[in-house]
Formats: sequence, structure tokens, C-alpha cells
Amino acid sequence: MAESDGKEKIKWTTTIIISSSLKSYEVAAALENQSHKVRYSDSVENGSIIFSLSGVAFLLMDARECFMSAEETFLAKIEKFINIHQNSFLVLSAALHGPEEWKLMFRIQQRFLGSNLRILPVHNTVNAVNLMCTIAKVSHLRKMTYIHTYTLINFEILYFKMHSLFNGTDKYCFP
Repeated sequence: MAESDGKEKIKWTTTIIISSSLKSYEVAAALENQSHKVRYSDSVENGSIIFSLSGVAFLLMDARECFMSAEETFLAKIEKFINIHQNSFLVLSAALHGPEEWKLMFRIQQRFLGSNLRILPVHNTVNAVNLMCTIAKVSHLRKMTYIHTYTLINFEILYFKMHSLFNGTDKYCFP
């Protein structure tokens, strides 16, 4: 696991909450094989995968199942999902994204225009898992950078307040 520059590559792992309906699916097994802490829950929407530390949620849907069910049924499921999760992604799986699949994605985009839903077309499980993990990792790192920056700013303010108190000057005094 060592890179060519001598630094060790740190493997990113996180806690993932997966809908119990996906327990026997390849996606759940692939995430478990990547050493993530996987928890199954009956209380989350069927087909959902939530990266809790990153604040990202994914709803897995198969394009064929969308074609077989009534449009309002899967649109209601998507609407419920995006109302619960602030940072939500629809992972739409199809072996080939032909004209029908693109029309489906277009209808979903039109219906949820202006919402926090983003659509990810995927072809297979490996593609889906890689996309989800990459998005979750980037979101987690962005969140941690914000927290780190916020902590440093608060520390600097506290330092200058303490410094001005000990020196008896009001040069760096903050209200």
C-alpha cells in the first residue's frame, strides 16, 4: 500500500446506513468489502444508502423498474426521499442508457427542477459504488475543512483576546 514517494496511502472508511431492502444486493456487499461500517435499517426509504458522516444520501433505482411501475409511484418515492435528505442523489441504473432512459431522466429533472436532487446514471454495481464513495469522500473532506477552518478562526480570536488582556492593550480587543 505504499506509494512511490514513500508515503503510505490511507484507506478512507466511513459509516454507511443501508436500507434493509438492499441487504442481498451486490451494492451492499461491495460496500462491506471496502471495509466500511455498514448498518442496515428498516426505517430508511427502500433502496437508500446514507453516508451519515458526509451528509450524503443516495436512492438506488433501476430504470426497468421505473418503466414497469406507474410514473407517479416512483416520483412520489423520489419526492419523499429529497424532502428527508438535504444532499440527495438519485442513482439510476441501466445496462445501456438509450433514448427511453434519457427521456426518463429528463422527466425526473423537469419534475424536480430547483430541488436538491442530482441524478447519476450508472451502468453497473462497480460504477455505482465508485461514484457514491467518491462523492461521499469529497463531501466529508469539504465538511472537515470547514470545521477545521472555523476552529482555527475561533482559536485566533481567543488568542488575540487573551493577548490583549495580558498586555493591557486594546489593540486586538474584540467586542
